Amino acid sequence: MLDAEIVGRVLQRYREKRNLSQEVVSGLAGIGRSHLSAIERGERRPTMDTFYKICEAMQYKPSEVMAAIEEECEKHRI
Repeated sequence: MLDAEIVGRVLQRYREKRNLSQEVVSGLAGIGRSHLSAIERGERRPTMDTFYKICEAMQYKPSEVMAAIEEECEKHRI
């Protein structure tokens, strides 16, 4: 199962690469800012639909972001 904290950290890192605020990304994705914040903190897991909306709002291919998540998961496997 995906680690919610890793998913959140990667999404935050990609958002910050674009110099976008949570408010801007959440608005473009059609979700609440507090929801995005909870995802980035690893308190919530995004649905596939929400994940795609967030990636599209940041203008990244979901497959690119998912590859980064998979890479992070591999680094943390013991």
